[in-house]
Amino acid sequence: MGCLGNLLWFIFGGFWQGLSWTLAGILWSITIIGIPIGRQCFKIAGLAFFPFGKDVEYGSGTVMSTIANILWIIISGIPLAIAAIGNGILLCITIIGIPFGLQCFKFAKLALMPFGTRVY
Repeated sequence: MGCLGNLLWFIFGGFWQGLSWTLAGILWSITIIGIPIGRQCFKIAGLAFFPFGKDVEYGSGTVMSTIANILWIIISGIPLAIAAIGNGILLCITIIGIPFGLQCFKFAKLALMPFGTRVY
């Protein structure tokens, strides 16, 4: 389901979610202090465009990743999580959209805790 799933995902929600992560990365990268946060946004944007066949590993948070997660939640995490949850609910209405809705819920969790995670 990797290639077909990624193509359908890109059409039905991945484009907008990837675009929102890219926009967040650009806004964070405008400041010099926000460049590490922007880099993480760009990594997750690549995952948001084509998530099937990739996995996310939530690791133990260091002090710096915890501070970055708190700062992230306050500024950018909540709007991205709400958008992903809304998109996931809409996609889960149909039986065919359930796998795509579950991907949206994965992105909602990722939008609240992007630091200390690995995408591979």
